[in-house]
Amino acid sequence: MSNTLKIKPIGDKIVVKPITEENTTKTGIVIPDTVSKESPQRGEVVALGTGKRNRKGDVIPFVVKLGEIVLFKKYSPTEFKLDNEDYLIMSEDDVLGIIQ
Repeated sequence: MSNTLKIKPIGDKIVVKPITEENTTKTGIVIPDTVSKESPQRGEVVALGTGKRNRKGDVIPFVVKLGEIVLFKKYSPTEFKLDNEDYLIMSEDDVLGIIQ
């Protein structure tokens, strides 16, 4: 988790550092990420937005916390690079669960 991330999401948006898993065949051959066509669906929460607001204007607290590993919808995040690192930005609503 980075304390010096140079982006502050707004609203209910969160920034996630994707976690890529090495794919290994049953015989022990490692398939590199460049071959895998599937994008990661897990990542570490590294930044939280300013919060979603209800109809009264009150800020609704985030369910996810910094440093948690989350499972998210496959096609919902927007990918971006910052300082040669890959990140994803998405709505907290796109998070399916917190991995414990």
